Amino acid sequence: MRRTVEAVWRMEAGRVVAGIAAIVRDVGQAEELAQDALVAALEQWPRDGVPAKPGAWLMTVGKRRAVDTVRRQQTQQRTLAELGRDLDEQVSPDFDARLDEPIEDDLLRLIFVACHPLLSPIARAALTLRLLGGLTTGEIARAFLTSESTVGQRITRAKQTLADARVPFEVPGRAERTERLDSVLEVVYLIFNEGYAATAGDDWMRPALSQEALRLARLLQGLMPDEPEVHGLAALLEIQASRTHARTAPDGTPILLNDQDRSRWDQLLIRRGLAALDKAHTGQPGPYVLQAEIAACHARARTPGETDWARIATLYAELARLVPSPVVELNRAVAVAQADGPAAGLELARALADDPALATYHLLPSVLGDLLAKLGRHDEARAEFERAAALTGNARERALLLDRAAACRP
Repeated sequence: MRRTVEAVWRMEAGRVVAGIAAIVRDVGQAEELAQDALVAALEQWPRDGVPAKPGAWLMTVGKRRAVDTVRRQQTQQRTLAELGRDLDEQVSPDFDARLDEPIEDDLLRLIFVACHPLLSPIARAALTLRLLGGLTTGEIARAFLTSESTVGQRITRAKQTLADARVPFEVPGRAERTERLDSVLEVVYLIFNEGYAATAGDDWMRPALSQEALRLARLLQGLMPDEPEVHGLAALLEIQASRTHARTAPDGTPILLNDQDRSRWDQLLIRRGLAALDKAHTGQPGPYVLQAEIAACHARARTPGETDWARIATLYAELARLVPSPVVELNRAVAVAQADGPAAGLELARALADDPALATYHLLPSVLGDLLAKLGRHDEARAEFERAAALTGNARERALLLDRAAACRP
């Protein structure tokens, strides 16, 4: 029974917290009351059975407790302020109306609050996974390979920061919508990337994180159907996730893109991604739409040789103009190498060698090593692969890079 309750909670946590937050207007307090509803389920469902609509049961219990809490606080405030004589002049909130508010509105508000720019990206990610994903502090700590106490502190500080700043529980107005939406999309992408290519640890991927990000992206599509970048991000994640089963060997060894068995790519996810990309084509493409276009070029190619690398190089050039970044330029160098030869790509990659932003970025020497190896400059390639291995924090990727370094020896 406990597993059943936990499974329902994982699916419904975001909605329950959002519904409660709409009443108490405080995400920290909303989470505590939602946890009370979860405890009630753990106590009552084993005795009475799982209700026909478990999500609605949790929501009802949580909202009723929220209403009781607000009324109790109002009573205390009136008593302290000795305002009894003015009660008839005050207008009490229509709690019954709040109980029936559309949950989609509450969810959208919660997403914008959890991903507020006041918080650091990692704090936003942790708070989002906690409030919208229903993950425990321990699960988030394991996902990001850090201690449970560290994650707990980040979440506590994030909620306190929002409370101290009196961040309203609302969708931002048009003037700040773009900035705040960028923050939301950045958080979802950060969560996905940490699952798709883990920065540290023994496993190359953490699929649970990628799946959670994909769920959030799909949720955003339903909540914000008129935002092209929302569909662009969803398209990007759907297509990237389609390769999951082809990215590692049975023993967990990473398999690079051109070596993957494309028959193992998930065609349903690819179709979903391409459909989302079609919805995103409503004007000048933004950064997520452009990245989704690049992913689509790979998805449409039945073999590595059919990949339209010239188109990918052009898309990276557009992306670099839109959001200048040495990482984007490095990816463009890889595409140019595929389209025009390794020497052309090497020239672009070498130009990035002194960029301080890439000083500890292991993929720069990894790319240099690959291009040098293709040019037959094996001693130089080996040195770059070894440098890349020393920079990565991921054990699987380190082993792959050392294998590639060893292959460059005479």
